Amino acid sequence: MWPFVRKQQADARATVRLFYSSDIHGSERCWLKFLNAARFYGVQAIIMGGDLTGKLLVPLVEEAQGYRALLLGQPMLARDDAELAELEKNIRFNGFYPYRCSPAEYQRLETDPTYLEEVFRQVMVAAVRRWVALAEERLSESGVACFVMAGNDDELAVDDVLPDGPVVRNPDGRVLEWGHYQILAESWVPPTPWNSPRELSEEALEARIRAVAVHLDRDRPAIFVLHSPPYRSTLDDAPQLRDDLTVVTTGGQVAMTPVGSVAVRRVIETYQPVLALHGHIHESRGAVRIGNTLCINPGSAYGEGVLHGALVTLEHGRIRSHQLVSG
Repeated sequence: MWPFVRKQQADARATVRLFYSSDIHGSERCWLKFLNAARFYGVQAIIMGGDLTGKLLVPLVEEAQGYRALLLGQPMLARDDAELAELEKNIRFNGFYPYRCSPAEYQRLETDPTYLEEVFRQVMVAAVRRWVALAEERLSESGVACFVMAGNDDELAVDDVLPDGPVVRNPDGRVLEWGHYQILAESWVPPTPWNSPRELSEEALEARIRAVAVHLDRDRPAIFVLHSPPYRSTLDDAPQLRDDLTVVTTGGQVAMTPVGSVAVRRVIETYQPVLALHGHIHESRGAVRIGNTLCINPGSAYGEGVLHGALVTLEHGRIRSHQLVSG
């Protein structure tokens, strides 16, 4: 086991601050709050740790009176362009994807699962591309670094629209520079009951992370952004599920169980980065130390339009302060 130590020469900016969030699952309200966090908190970097995309397509079916949709169980009708724009905005803010279609196409979406999957993927990728464009537009003159990666719930196609642009950088599966610090990131997680797009065995996940870690400079502090939290860290407690995916209760309370990654815990114990940032388990908001590493899971409340995050101040390669924030 070896720690990351600071080089003797001074960093150009001895004190830096970052804002971290994760698991916004398509909520455009949360994405806009994430971008605004750069100015609101006065940070030098914002980091999004995965699970960017939503899980529901909301068809807007064109009819003579306008566009009809069903949003959160409520029938909606947009009679003109202004109402349509407002309806689409509300759909996006809730983490869903609006999709305009004819009655005939709506019928095809209902009866053709392959076509539905194709349309969903196209709409999802277009939404992420639009988010990246918003980030480039709003942060281009700010000097703020923006790191954005996928998570286990995000299709692999999402990586194609998270390139290294002038503002937004995707750290997933590699080591990137951020001033005096190195950022290592990994979007994949151990197997889940949901059969999500990015799952590996613990052995394969550990090998994958270690293959990237060989590129780290041992003389410089590192920040790990690992979507899965470490196993038995208190950052990985989720509702216990039966085989039929129903929730186990004990004494009227939801039974919780650790579901984090053994591989992630091992690499943190081995490399001891100054900071490890996680997500994946929405219920386990908190911070804990594993050896010398501060590990944080900000949790997620995207469904309520609330952005959970962590504000971290680093100074000379060490954690000066950290705070869990919401807004």
